[in-house]
Amino acid sequence: MACATAAVSLQFSSSLINNEAKLSSSHASLMGAPLTSHHSFSLYNKGSNFTRQLVIYAKRVSGLEEAIRIRRERELRTSTSSSRRPPLRRGKVSQQLPVPDHIPQPPYVSSKLLPEISSQHQIHDPEGIARMRAACELAARVVDYAGTLVRPSITTNEIDIAVHQMIVDAGAYPSPLGYGGFPKSVCTSVNECMCHGIPDSRQLQDGDIINIDVTVYLNGYHGDTSKTFLCGNVNDAMKRLVKVTEECLYKGISVCKDGTLFRKIGKRISEHAEKFGYGVVDRFVGHGIGTVFHSEPLIFHHRNDKAGHMVEGQTFTIEPILTLGSTKCTTWEDNWTTLTADGSPAAQFEHTILITRTGAEILTTY
Repeated sequence: MACATAAVSLQFSSSLINNEAKLSSSHASLMGAPLTSHHSFSLYNKGSNFTRQLVIYAKRVSGLEEAIRIRRERELRTSTSSSRRPPLRRGKVSQQLPVPDHIPQPPYVSSKLLPEISSQHQIHDPEGIARMRAACELAARVVDYAGTLVRPSITTNEIDIAVHQMIVDAGAYPSPLGYGGFPKSVCTSVNECMCHGIPDSRQLQDGDIINIDVTVYLNGYHGDTSKTFLCGNVNDAMKRLVKVTEECLYKGISVCKDGTLFRKIGKRISEHAEKFGYGVVDRFVGHGIGTVFHSEPLIFHHRNDKAGHMVEGQTFTIEPILTLGSTKCTTWEDNWTTLTADGSPAAQFEHTILITRTGAEILTTY
């Protein structure tokens, strides 16, 4: 991340040089101006028999890094002051919608307990890949349809109703419905909501951003995708956050192929996000997906030292969340809705991908 100010550390050493205390610098720079090791500064301490040596270590701040820092501070002020919207508040949550009996349900629906993450890495044969493609294509069509509904005054509950109907009309089950007691068929995360927002009676406002996260269960396989959409006249700071978050998703996908270490995904995403001074949320991760909704491998979007590598035929999601401010978060009492702790906007994009010998195929497209 760009360094806003020079970092300074102090080290003291004792020595006697003619009852004189000396201040020196070594390999340091302050606010972009280098201090060479030939500079020295003297402090006299006549009543003492030791010398304090002050060593300054600092990181050079390039002109580009400083420009990014200034722009980000301006964006934070703009996104906070220009919108002047109140913090996100919980609306009324209606009853969950019914699913026709003929549509197969995933096994977790019968329990309100949150399922454990499966240790199974989901690697598919040709038939499994074909079914994954079908489920993921449906999820992609649904999320794009949901995006066409985004406008000021529509409620997130109305989006949920429309998404639910499209999924069941296709003979599929909306995977979030009943997962660990989740009461709705889609996640709708508005403004400072990082993820897992529950659709309710709140109307979207002009200038909002909203992530719509769709997962469908079709013919025994899950397809998972999400996009962040703009509602009306969104300010430039939030527009740029949304754009860069989507770019980070594709940066992460670009490194994927058979044999690649999983940790390269987080490295590539972090490198791009840091160019713009954005935070990458480390609490929420991508995951293996297939016949099981959530499984290993867990995909970290920030820099990490996770072991393991990708295997041809494997499917998992990549779903980075970037914030305009802090990456710290707080969760509402519903145990789902998670917001940035400082109220700053957050954006997320997600694809399900298939690892191939030479790269990665994005399955959540059509």
